[in-house]
Amino acid sequence: MDILSLLRGLRFIDSFFPSGGYAFSSGLEAAVQAGAVRNSEDLSKYVADILRNGQGRCEAVAVAKAWDAQARGSGREAMGADQDLDAMKLCRETRMASQQMGRQVIRIAADQIEGHPILLDFRTAVEADQTPGHLAVSVGLTLGACGWTRTYTVAAYLYQTATGFVAAALKLLPMGQREGQRLLQEWTTIISEVSHQADAQSVMSSWVPVQDIFSMRHSRLESRLFRS
Repeated sequence: MDILSLLRGLRFIDSFFPSGGYAFSSGLEAAVQAGAVRNSEDLSKYVADILRNGQGRCEAVAVAKAWDAQARGSGREAMGADQDLDAMKLCRETRMASQQMGRQVIRIAADQIEGHPILLDFRTAVEADQTPGHLAVSVGLTLGACGWTRTYTVAAYLYQTATGFVAAALKLLPMGQREGQRLLQEWTTIISEVSHQADAQSVMSSWVPVQDIFSMRHSRLESRLFRS
């Protein structure tokens, strides 16, 4: 991957990108209020489990499938991965968050990255409500079109997930930026392992029942900072 490809893709996973990700905690807020996550040590275990057994086995596979679909120019495969991922998401708030962020990514990518008609086709299908437009699929298509490898694309998606948890935790837990950076360093090993294992031929699976339960409970919290 050359520098131009790197720079073209980085902005889509940067916190500055207007996806609205800052508004979502992916169930972390409910976990904190319930006392399941009380400090950075709890957060480390909580997110590591998600990276290994949740997003690492589900969204990471969807990213890989979308990357392959882009490489082959197959909109049908991209939509298939998108719809499979939608069926895997048990919590309504989590589905809506993923769709909102994914739709923002594909809209801008389709407008600004030329020479990849699959981006335009996928955006058209999303806007016609023919497919949900989840973030993992939009990122897979977009970074693939930018010239990133499959492994780097999966790693970037998972890293974005990790930074999202840290950003939410800074508002919810008694921890600072330095501790957040330590956690990101700790999770990079997991992200690297999962990224190399992600296979477009794999069946999506997920086993993070604790996080799923807290994500479902979030909508019934008496007070909330986040939308999920």
